[in-house]
Amino acid sequence: MKMIMIVYSEAVDEEAMAMLKTKVQAEYTKWTGVLGWGQHSEPHLLTHVWPKANNILMICVEDQKAGAIMDGVRELRQTLGNEGVKAFSMPVDDIT
Repeated sequence: MKMIMIVYSEAVDEEAMAMLKTKVQAEYTKWTGVLGWGQHSEPHLLTHVWPKANNILMICVEDQKAGAIMDGVRELRQTLGNEGVKAFSMPVDDIT
């Protein structure tokens, strides 16, 4: 099993959710209005100077589905350019 964490600009929420539904039908947890400052994007701090925010999706899936999601994020990054989409894949050792 893998835990996929996708961090993306709230401006591309529709595209990120569509990708997830297209690649796999998986349950997820979603955080909105998340603040952050990445290496390759503008800050997303919900301030007057930096008014944007991020969203985060956490998806726990089998390895095969994880690969499909990561491929989908790669496709999004090619399509959206510097808009800000990043994904992390982590092993899941135990679920209770």
